[in-house]
Amino acid sequence: MKVLLIGANGQLGSDLVRVLTDVDLIPLTHQDVDICEPVGLRATLRRHRPDIVLNMAAYHKVDECEVNAEKSFAVNALGVRNLALACRELDCALLHMSTDYVFDGSKKSPYVETDPPRPINVYGISKLAGEYFVRYILDRYWIVRSQWLYGVAGASGKGGNFVELMLRLAREGRDIRVVNDQVGSPTYTLDLAHKIAQLIKTEHYGLYHITNSGECTWYQFACKIWELSGLSPNAEPTTTAAFGATATRPSYSVLDNAALRAIGLDDMRPWEEALAAYLEERLERP
Repeated sequence: MKVLLIGANGQLGSDLVRVLTDVDLIPLTHQDVDICEPVGLRATLRRHRPDIVLNMAAYHKVDECEVNAEKSFAVNALGVRNLALACRELDCALLHMSTDYVFDGSKKSPYVETDPPRPINVYGISKLAGEYFVRYILDRYWIVRSQWLYGVAGASGKGGNFVELMLRLAREGRDIRVVNDQVGSPTYTLDLAHKIAQLIKTEHYGLYHITNSGECTWYQFACKIWELSGLSPNAEPTTTAAFGATATRPSYSVLDNAALRAIGLDDMRPWEEALAAYLEERLERP
């Protein structure tokens, strides 16, 4: 099986490269292919003729998306359309990454795949538009929604990830304020990559939520990071309103892996266990 991975140097893409050792993997970065350039994109897919394309490319700086809606839709919606059309032309399956931000947070219990989306920021709207392009253009696709990702490669273009930021601020002796009224499921990209590797070996196409199990606020997540790392910074919870981010965030966006469970693949470990494994792995990395 030949698999073409777009966004191979990102946080999740890097872990997919580590995990997908039993396929003919073609890892490509933005320098190799740009989903916003349809002619070059089609030429790349024609040259490699993959069986499956994994799309990790996204414009995911949520606050920037609010003031740069054109770029958000160019990458997250129209770029995905370009890719889906190219996949249809070459008859290859597509796995496309999406987000919990397609929901507004009003449900207050974990969202399943059949819940109607209602995004409340530009990023979420653009990602949902990308989902719809995939669903209307292709028959063989997997759309994977996940959330609160962290991995050893760090977040491409973001200068690290939330775990690394909390560790750095604590070690610098900074006063730290962390939002305590947004609830989600922190997800280790290595766990997510393993599950994606399993999923693409099935023909169970469709929409999937894939996260580590359990839920917490950002502040609770930060406290667990410090606890496991033996740190005791001067930290306090704050509210989303007080934090003053540009984009509106859902207050509750926990995802239920219902579709994954239905095909017998939902063995995602609790987020606390995944975090402990991440903290151990990062210490072992050169």
